[in-house]
Amino acid sequence: MPELVFFSGTMDCGKSTLALQIEHNRSARGLTGMIFTRNDRAGEGKLSSRLGLVTDAVEVEDDTDLYAYLVDHLSQGGRADYVIADEAQFLTPEQIDQLARVVDDLELDVYAFGITTDFRSKLFPGSQRLVELADRVEVLQVEALCWCGARATHNARTIGGVMVVEGAQVVVGDVNQSADEVGYEVLCRRHHRRRMTAATARAAALSPDVLPVAPA
Repeated sequence: MPELVFFSGTMDCGKSTLALQIEHNRSARGLTGMIFTRNDRAGEGKLSSRLGLVTDAVEVEDDTDLYAYLVDHLSQGGRADYVIADEAQFLTPEQIDQLARVVDDLELDVYAFGITTDFRSKLFPGSQRLVELADRVEVLQVEALCWCGARATHNARTIGGVMVVEGAQVVVGDVNQSADEVGYEVLCRRHHRRRMTAATARAAALSPDVLPVAPA
């Protein structure tokens, strides 16, 4: 039976790499996939991995009807044996419903990839709907690590290395941005709660106020 599968995890845990691997494995067996994405780091209409792999994709907008797009594609003689939806957290709940309809009515497997929560630890609407509708939710086993070495479970937005907790839910950035740009960092829950990034931890370690030296 076809399934709607949601592969989730923090940033930098290999979601897009797995999406590209699934695409490679199936295309090598003669299957043809339809790839949707939104706000990829490589630009419009791209599915990319931080490992440097990239492929073309259909850029999704707020008003894109994913089910109608596929029906139109198939009715014009196109082929689609499965569907990949990367950056699925940026899809609307209605678009997630459309992906579920693709599974149920068109009988195609749909593989959705995305992070579950935003920089405030709040569910993305698209991710929430996926958790509600998916036949399976798979947490990726390639664990991203916090700067302290613990398993990273939260995504933090940073400016100049300092964690921020206010702003629009969607601001495109990466974990490899320069210090003065909007960037992202994965943290364990403890350090996300304390708003302690790698940069602020280094600053604290260098402060004489937190490293008192007892007289000999």
